[in-house]
Amino acid sequence: MLRLLTHLRPHSCSLVSAARKNACARGGTLRTPYSRTLSISSPLSPHNSIYISQSTNPYFNLSLEDWLFRHKSPKEPLLLLYRDEPCVVIGRNQNPWKEVNMDASRRTGVPWIRRRSGGGTVYHDLGNTNFSIHLPRTSFDRHATARVILRAVRSLGIDARVNDRNDICVGEYKISRIVNNRAYHHGTMLISTRLDLLGDLLRVSKDTMHTKGVESVRSPVRNLQHFDSAVTHERFVDATVAAFRKEYGIDEQSRTVEEDEDAQSIEYIRDGMAELPSWNWAYGQTPEFSHTINNTFAWGQLTAHIKSKHGVILSCSFEIPASADSTLDQHLTALSKRLEQQKYGFVEDSALGPEVHSGALGEVWEWLRAEMDSRPFT
Repeated sequence: MLRLLTHLRPHSCSLVSAARKNACARGGTLRTPYSRTLSISSPLSPHNSIYISQSTNPYFNLSLEDWLFRHKSPKEPLLLLYRDEPCVVIGRNQNPWKEVNMDASRRTGVPWIRRRSGGGTVYHDLGNTNFSIHLPRTSFDRHATARVILRAVRSLGIDARVNDRNDICVGEYKISRIVNNRAYHHGTMLISTRLDLLGDLLRVSKDTMHTKGVESVRSPVRNLQHFDSAVTHERFVDATVAAFRKEYGIDEQSRTVEEDEDAQSIEYIRDGMAELPSWNWAYGQTPEFSHTINNTFAWGQLTAHIKSKHGVILSCSFEIPASADSTLDQHLTALSKRLEQQKYGFVEDSALGPEVHSGALGEVWEWLRAEMDSRPFT
């Protein structure tokens, strides 16, 4: 499967370090030489054609990708390759509550990030390789960019094909998906990724949540190593670089990028890394959505209708049995009013009044808070 993206809450960068340790414990390497690429020891600039990031920090790599897209000459093709520590990446116009299993994210310590480009949700770890191909708008051809990746995979001895959704497939299984965003394609090639973890993090059952944003399309996936155990990240990088050079007539060294003082001195990258985990970006960019949920209590069944936009609750109304206590009805009406303009999933008890701590209303609030399911990592 080509690509997957996820969210880290504010101040959760320590989770990336934890993911790094877990990846290393599984035998993952964070620095690897490439047999047919050379490092250029000069200040980082957007004037090269091929970039290979040695960083596995998703905040850095996603910010680097966006910086290159916005600062590289629009008349020249560009290729970026990188890997990330375990994370889920969602598209700019997606709903994290619809795309990410928040409970699995907290349980596993794998964060999610909202990228700046569109498209669907993907999972990243050291077992898959992410790529971006940026092209002039006038010559942009999604089929040509797919051919680059297809040629790279076939050069590794794997009989792959491109389907009508622009996914790279072997038989019925997707190994990569290319997404078109304005004038570039980006995707993730599954090589030896944790498919079990991928499934847990992206398995979400919120059928009664309806969003105006983009919803991901799930497909059966396989790793490249399922078809050839000799395929590695390094071999795929070399093959992709060779295919890119051939397709676009590029004859220059690859630029190796380190997450060092030079790179972080670039204000756009530095600010991007700070913004990605912020509430305003991660949650505040969520498109408008509605969620209808119901539950049965000892006193009867309750249905809640929640509307939210940009991560803020616009309204919350309740339906209760006619036989329910009139006092509960009054408390629910008050609760509805107090929930308006609160951050979805981040409502503080202090904003709701002392009534939410006891009795039937307390039971309703505990259920409702759990259903919103977005408390950050602890």
